[in-house]
Amino acid sequence: EASLKRLRVEAIDLFYQHRVDPDVPIEDVAGTVKELIQEGKVKHFGLSEASAETIRRAHAVQPVTAIQSEYSLWWRLPEENNVLATCEELRIGFVPYSPLGKGFLTGKVDENTTFADNDIRARTPRFTPEAMKANWVLVDLVTKIGEQKGATPAQIALAWLLAQKPWIVPIPGSRKLERLDENIGAAAVRLDSGDLRQIESALAKITVQGARYPENLERMTGR
Repeated sequence: EASLKRLRVEAIDLFYQHRVDPDVPIEDVAGTVKELIQEGKVKHFGLSEASAETIRRAHAVQPVTAIQSEYSLWWRLPEENNVLATCEELRIGFVPYSPLGKGFLTGKVDENTTFADNDIRARTPRFTPEAMKANWVLVDLVTKIGEQKGATPAQIALAWLLAQKPWIVPIPGSRKLERLDENIGAAAVRLDSGDLRQIESALAKITVQGARYPENLERMTGR
């Protein structure tokens, strides 16, 4: 009710549980959302950073429309933990957040960048100067391919995601209009099978340094 009032809408199009609560059975959560859908207050049910098992359990009670989890050139766990395979099997859309690696894959952030205290990157292991210096090889990769395609590094990172599956829809953050235009432009960048093989071959030789979250936040994922 509070969300409907704040948003000034009659129904929420997609209602996410943004982190799975380990103290509440997912069946109860899905059942509550099902009731909200029946009441016309919510249209679709989504989960964020849920495990494949949790997705299946929730989907059995109320069909899940979307899974929002981190996925990018430098964080590919959804490929390994069966989440993407589960989404494909159950016909659930996948929504990668931080598709640009929290800004790193744009090439605008490097080892000399400092972050405000309220910026999560200030306390994220992957954004220490040492980790960013080691991980710059990823920026070199998307920059090189971008030069071949007439695209920016950010557009290549987004185009790679769009080329994975038609039901994958990344959500890059954009604080400036020119960045929004740049991100939208990624939809026009075409990576063919040769480009994708080139990227895959390069990624196989890269070991990304640094955890993506501080330990306390990482514990809230994959439940």
